[in-house]
Parts: sequence; structure tokens; C-alpha cells
Amino acid sequence: MCFSAEASFAGGVIISAIGVATIRKGHKPSQILFACIPLFFGFHQITEGLLWLTLPLPEYAGLQHISTYIFLIMAQVIWPVLIPFSILSMEESEKKKKILFPLLLIGATLSIYYIFCLLSFNVHPQIQGYHIFYDNDFPKSLTYVTFLFYLIATITPLFVSSIKRTHVLGILMTLSCLVTGIFFTQFLLSVWCFFAALISGVIYWIISDSHAIFNLEKLRLLKIMSKD
Repeated sequence: MCFSAEASFAGGVIISAIGVATIRKGHKPSQILFACIPLFFGFHQITEGLLWLTLPLPEYAGLQHISTYIFLIMAQVIWPVLIPFSILSMEESEKKKKILFPLLLIGATLSIYYIFCLLSFNVHPQIQGYHIFYDNDFPKSLTYVTFLFYLIATITPLFVSSIKRTHVLGILMTLSCLVTGIFFTQFLLSVWCFFAALISGVIYWIISDSHAIFNLEKLRLLKIMSKD
């Protein structure tokens, strides 16, 4: 996250609290993974907060190394699969599922590619101004292609889904990506993850709305049963 360790920790704690509240609002097992996303991002921000603290201190190189790879594994390996899989798990339309499954395969392929890169190449996080830059020697020729597939895997499912209000999350994710790409190009990974963390609070709204509809349907069913 940009700004400072304090901002990362504060953001992480607040977003984690939203995550806990979101999980409590869920009423179906299929919603659990999607409801966990704010909690996922809360932990993600706390991890980068640790990186802010350890980067200036060579004696904590071990913790810095662990924090770096936890952050990157969450951002590059888990996230491309988490979004399409969580949406697919909640989706009830068979037609939509047929579209979402290939998106999950794209995300899974991308995750395997990033696992290979993290195992085969070096990553050097650096504090530059008020941002963290994750310098790496991943294959440069594949940078734009992998980023395109990353966007397809993490944003497209939100527009494909028939679940109410997921398109709002998709629009916000798209706008945040554009803003980050235009104004923070060099720090895209760190800054976009920050925006995504804040936006993940919308998931509470989506799950809450679903919970409210569920309660109304249950009440309607009880009324019908009482009449019978």
C-alpha cells in the first residue's frame, strides 16, 4: 500500500473487520469464499505493512523475504483464481457457469505461470517515495499479455455473474485499475491492491443485500405455510 506502514496496518485492520462482518452476513456455504475476500485483503495490507517496517532494516531480511513472497503469492497466485472461483461457486445460472468456468481456467493458468516465476526469478522490493516497487526479472516479453489475462480473470467474472450488484464491484475495480495504470504505473501492483482492498468493502453490501432477500423469501414462505 502507498503512504506508510501505519496506513497499511490501519487499512488492514479496518478491512479485516469488514471481512469478519461480511462472513457473518453470509447465509449460504457457497458465499463463504466470496465473503472472505475483504478479510483476504485485510491480511494482504498487513503483510505489506510488515514490508514497510522491514525494508529499511537489513537485520530483518528474513521477515522481509517472507512478507514479500506472501504479498506476491496472494496478489499474483491466489487472486486470479479466488475471484472467478468464488463467483462460480455462488452462481446459479447454468448459462453463466459455462462462461465463468473458462475464466477460472485462465486464472488457474496465470497462477501456475506466476508460481513458476516466483520460484525461478528474483524479486527485490524497494521503497520509492511513498510507494513500494516490486522490482523483478520476470520475462518482460510476457508482461502485457499476462496483465491482460490477469484483468480478464479478476474483473470479467464480476460482469458475467448474475448475482446482484457484482457489476458495481466490477466497475469500481476497472476504474481503480485505470487510475492506477495512468498515475501509478510503476507501482501498479502495490497501489491497485490498495484500491482493491478498499473496494472489497462493497462485498459486504452484496452479501448483506443477498441476506436481506433471503430473509424476505423466508418470511414469505412462512406466511404461505401459516395460511395452509
